[in-house]
Amino acid sequence: MPALSFIPRLMPAPQAAHYLGVSESKLRCLKLPRKVLDGKRLYDRIELDAYADNLATEGGIPGSDMGGGNSCDDIFGMAPE
Repeated sequence: MPALSFIPRLMPAPQAAHYLGVSESKLRCLKLPRKVLDGKRLYDRIELDAYADNLATEGGIPGSDMGGGNSCDDIFGMAPE
């Protein structure tokens, strides 16, 4: 597969799996929605991003998501503004 200078909106399974950092078999087990174009089943980058965004965060540090505090803030008594 040639390297692209951009990330396409619709991707076949090998490219979508690479985008998420998983194997093709794992991608297929995720049962993510696909779009059909000219008989090809393609994964939508927006759907892949939404799936990744909704994965649990390891460690579960309160405020570790964008815009919140973190454990360092808690140690020094700093509250996010």
